[in-house]
Amino acid sequence: MATVCARPAIVTSRTSGSQQNINTSVRGKPTTVPNKHLPDTCSPGPTPTKLQQQQLETPPGSPEAPANPQVIDVPSLLVEADKYHKVSDSPPVYALTAQELYNALEHTASRPLPDTKTVFPWLHGLHPDNNIQLTYFSARNKKLRRAPRTLRGITVVKAGGDLSHSKIKGAIAPDELLLATKTGEQISTFLDVDPRDGFSIRNFQIQAVKMATMSDIVIYADDKTPKAVLEKLASVIARAQKVWKEKDRDNDIDVPHYHTFVVKDSFAKLQAQHPGIVAIDDSGNTTGAVMDFFFSERYEMHTMSSATEIANNVWLGPTPDASLTVPSDPDAALPSAAQAYDLFVEATDPAQLPDKKAFQLMETLLDNPSVSNNAIPQLEFPGSGSIMPPTWSQAEVDALMDTVAWLYKQANPEYEEMMHRKDSQQMTPPKYRDADGDMGMIDLDLGAGREGRKVLIHCTDGYTETSLLALAYYMYANCVTVDRAYVELHTKHDRNLFSYPTDVALLSSIQPRILQASPNSTNSMAALCQPTPRWLSKMDGSFPSRIMNYMYLGNLGHANNPDLLRELNIGQILSVGETISWSSDETKRWKAEARTKDSILYVDGVQDNGVDPLTSSFSKCLEFIRKGREAGVATLVHCRVGVSRSATICIAEVMNELGLSLPRAYCFVRARRLNVIIQPHLRFAYELLKWEEYQCSKRGKPVRRELEWGTITREIAAMNRPYSRQ
Repeated sequence: MATVCARPAIVTSRTSGSQQNINTSVRGKPTTVPNKHLPDTCSPGPTPTKLQQQQLETPPGSPEAPANPQVIDVPSLLVEADKYHKVSDSPPVYALTAQELYNALEHTASRPLPDTKTVFPWLHGLHPDNNIQLTYFSARNKKLRRAPRTLRGITVVKAGGDLSHSKIKGAIAPDELLLATKTGEQISTFLDVDPRDGFSIRNFQIQAVKMATMSDIVIYADDKTPKAVLEKLASVIARAQKVWKEKDRDNDIDVPHYHTFVVKDSFAKLQAQHPGIVAIDDSGNTTGAVMDFFFSERYEMHTMSSATEIANNVWLGPTPDASLTVPSDPDAALPSAAQAYDLFVEATDPAQLPDKKAFQLMETLLDNPSVSNNAIPQLEFPGSGSIMPPTWSQAEVDALMDTVAWLYKQANPEYEEMMHRKDSQQMTPPKYRDADGDMGMIDLDLGAGREGRKVLIHCTDGYTETSLLALAYYMYANCVTVDRAYVELHTKHDRNLFSYPTDVALLSSIQPRILQASPNSTNSMAALCQPTPRWLSKMDGSFPSRIMNYMYLGNLGHANNPDLLRELNIGQILSVGETISWSSDETKRWKAEARTKDSILYVDGVQDNGVDPLTSSFSKCLEFIRKGREAGVATLVHCRVGVSRSATICIAEVMNELGLSLPRAYCFVRARRLNVIIQPHLRFAYELLKWEEYQCSKRGKPVRRELEWGTITREIAAMNRPYSRQ
């Protein structure tokens, strides 16, 4: 029995609930995006060679932002602590006004970061007991294990630890930095976050603490936290800094001295004078002044998959959410939320297949809006991948067919008689016959005032759970084969689809039945006579991910399916560290059809190993993509899995083309990489943050990072945590 419900059309509230990532100790884990997963990343390969170890110390030249002459050449405004009022001698703690804190944060954001070679491999995490990590990164050069002296940041800690309100940009809770007793009381020891065992080049979760050990630390409190709590925490952190300095001392090498500060002004004053550094106000509302990763990912996902009409009166898109508006422009709701629909069809994994009783109930609600208290009726349907071959039953196929036919009737009520009696030419209304008296293609009036109910087929991300139903409906409504449905939904209707191989198998198997039952079934014989294209059998269920109209991100399987690439107008292939395997005949054909002189570019010698640099290849990669764009073809950027090396190139192009900061470009690409989570490793991410500086310079703007390294990596770790197998 199907689950049938009626509920309001859109979510209307927006609170700091989207900030779960900022305070995971309080709010818990954020909700995952259905069907996204962290892939098994490529093997990093053997221990770096001597040449690669040299690259760690002196990597190939990369575009660095030139020094900003307007920035005073001091590592931090907090270096000379004696310039500020001292509030405690033992241990030494100093006070900052709201203005002084703002000035210090702005100064740090405007200073170019140290060269990549000076902070890696230390940022990977080199625990003295982790022989695997140490051997891989620094067996030949023990100097690489030392903490870099070129780093000096500012870490902001909120006393009390509740980051669901009164949150300054980049602030962390005390328990993210300090060890604690069994009773939860912090002690004067920083967490030792370097992994003791295993090997990883994606230790994003340790970066905030590693940066804190190389930072001046500023503690503040909201206006309800007692001053004594603030002062006690400052004392604990100041002592922890001293302990860490002694621990970090390496022979006769001097270790920089970092200071502890407290903000003496109230949070209300700081919020009033400097709202630009306030992420969440004192009422718990996100301000929009500070970029939020979770909100940005959701917004980009809904923008990418915003509802579009795929057939008369039938839209396909994400579940409407009116909270996804830009805080600075609350009226700028996404199309999915603004569209007035009559019926929702939600594709979701727990749903059961609808039956006639479900359809009857829906019709009752649709005919009597007052019954549902002015809410939009909703029918549920199982998500993609739920009807599994070869064990699917005739009843499941019947339910799928009944659903698409019923939806067609709701969207096109005037064609009901034709749908039920299409086998009788006499019963077909004359206006739907062609010159020979046969039924022809339906010419739908898409203008205002048309009849029929507006239907939204939706799911959380707008493209995964809905794919099976959307493809089946499109095939039925337009009498096209499954391969044409895939291509037309993607190219004509700008839909990004992720389906499972089982969906392809099911739709291919029942294709004759769908086409013969179609309201436009006079075309069914012609459609069925067309041979099944080779690319369909080689497809794993999904197209490569369209990041920009002229750039796709995919894996090696996509690159080895040239017929599929032709269908998508992909005329160039950018292979990052991997080699495509085509027959000689296919290679000759590709080159003969190419619209650019060199339609395949290999970037050699780049493994996903945390050692090989990629920045030096950005320019030639982006130039290659540009030439394809000018020639009117798209470029497929791929590595093996399509999540690290190729994702890094795509992020670099988005930053270059759209002028976005790294955090925003990361979310832009992440949202569009359909079923997998992009995973550029730490070194690539740092190179991209340096690329952001270069973009500022190229545009004649002063360097100013939107977010700092510790904050960016902390947010990425929080976003990935729900997908972790741990």
